[in-house]
Amino acid sequence: MYVIRTVLTALTPALGLATTAAAAPLEARTSNSGGVSIAGKALSLDADAKSWGVEVSMNTHTKPLDQDLARVSALVDGGGTQYKPSAWTGEPPGGHHRKGVPQFAPVAGTSKFLELRITGTATPGVRVFAWTLR
Repeated sequence: MYVIRTVLTALTPALGLATTAAAAPLEARTSNSGGVSIAGKALSLDADAKSWGVEVSMNTHTKPLDQDLARVSALVDGGGTQYKPSAWTGEPPGGHHRKGVPQFAPVAGTSKFLELRITGTATPGVRVFAWTLR
C-alpha cells in the first residue's frame, strides 16, 4: 500500500510538552492523487482542548466523494495507537467538493508525532497528514 506523507512541523510545542499556553496555527497541507485533492489543516492540538479537529477539504472531478469520513479517518500517535473520530461536522457524502471536520478526543501523553489518516479516497488507498510535535 502506498502512503502519501505530508509532513508539517508545529511551530510551537503542543500536547502539553511545554509551558506555553497555546500552539501556533498549523499550516494546511495538500495531497493530490488519483484525481482527488485533499487538504488537511489541524485546528488545534492543545492538550487542554475539549476536542481536536482537522479541517478537511476534498475536491475531484472524476467520481463522487461518497466516503463516510467519520469511518475512514483516524488519528495515529507516535506509538501507533489509532483513535477514531467521535463525530464528523460538515458536508454529507456525495458530490465533487466536500468540507468538514472530523473531531477527536485529545490524545493523552507525550507523543511527539501525530498523523491524520484517511482511507478509501482514491489511489493510494491511504492519505497521511503528519505533524511532528516539538
